[in-house]
Amino acid sequence: MTGPRLGVVADDVTGACDLADAVRDAGRSAVVVLGAPGPDVDLPPCDAAVVALRTRTAPAPRAVAESLAAARWLLSRGAAAIYQKYCSTFDSTDEGTIGPVADALLDLLGTGAVSVGTPATPRAGRTQYQGHLFVGDRLLSESSLRHHPLTPMTDPDLVRVLGRQTPRGVALLPWAALRGPDPAGALARVVGGGARHVLADALTDDDLDALARLVGAGAGGRSGPGPGGPVLLGGAAGLAAALARAWPRAGAAGDEVRAPRSAGGRALIVSGSCSGRTLEQVARFPGPRVALDAIALAADPGGALDAALGALASAFGDGPGPVLVSSSADPDAVRGTQERLGVGRAAEVLERAAGEVAARAVRDLGVGRLLVAGGETSGAVAAALGLGVLQVGPAAAPGVPWMVPVDGPAVAVLLKSGNFGGPDLFTTAWEACP
Repeated sequence: MTGPRLGVVADDVTGACDLADAVRDAGRSAVVVLGAPGPDVDLPPCDAAVVALRTRTAPAPRAVAESLAAARWLLSRGAAAIYQKYCSTFDSTDEGTIGPVADALLDLLGTGAVSVGTPATPRAGRTQYQGHLFVGDRLLSESSLRHHPLTPMTDPDLVRVLGRQTPRGVALLPWAALRGPDPAGALARVVGGGARHVLADALTDDDLDALARLVGAGAGGRSGPGPGGPVLLGGAAGLAAALARAWPRAGAAGDEVRAPRSAGGRALIVSGSCSGRTLEQVARFPGPRVALDAIALAADPGGALDAALGALASAFGDGPGPVLVSSSADPDAVRGTQERLGVGRAAEVLERAAGEVAARAVRDLGVGRLLVAGGETSGAVAAALGLGVLQVGPAAAPGVPWMVPVDGPAVAVLLKSGNFGGPDLFTTAWEACP
């Protein structure tokens, strides 16, 4: 069987879903594999196989080990190219994982390998110019991402940010060079100057299409036409979509994008993101809600969890939902909780509770449609449910697709990045549910 054109190693679950949706929107098929797959995991025919890890905020050694295992599995399944998926807002810290994982993947791909990519995703308002990342019309450092509870982004210069995470050379392919008369020569000069990691400016989808042509869409990351050796592709959903648009259609696994099987049952929202957009979605949700409190969960995990599940059962009553279970809070409240429990402990108790609530709601309360807001929360819920390989279906909003397990629990899941979706997504998302 011919393997996928693109094998993606994603550092979080919602980012994996966003990229898979972008590939499907380009008319190609994608599946999401949750967690590092074992040797016995079957990969259905697809154009893009996306392994969704939970490594964005993990210690670098663990992130490297899991990413290498995922990449080796993808290559063993015939992936033509490897793509390192990171957030369109480059979420990371100076001790973060983007640089160490990229270095390890370069070593895996072989002598002379270089990474070329960009987080730019214009459909989500993420653009890169002169190496600086913008969210809409604001620099990254002036956006709500500066308040992220785990990866506060206070420096918009991505060459500088990545340079603090790797000992290898980092350089910029500026917009004028990408769209100039000789982009291949410009890239060769950048790499010839010692760069092993190249971040490319991109303002529009046309720019991303130009970058996809430059790095050899469909040619294969192991033996692509990069200067001096193989190319490790990198970025968010934007560049992946450009690659998908460039693939020739003959013989592609995704020539027919099939709808996933339908799901039924009650509707549940589990929200753990503290992003500005998710807080707006929580505020706009008109239905019943149940709060998850980190302080109570830390003091009495079993009692607080049982109380939340009892409140959830009462909130459903005899109805189909949706009901909202939320730990989302504004920056001041988050800081207060973190000061009392510590950053890691606060995140741990809330993620564990979110996963347990979702799993028991599916098992005991008849929930068959599940919307989860927040990358870490989505990872915890997916792990608690034991989800494996997911088929990507229709999107409720750009980058926010419904998915169903190829095998496993009969539940449709929507795993949403915190900043994605319109203000009323918690109300409107169900219309697209398969």
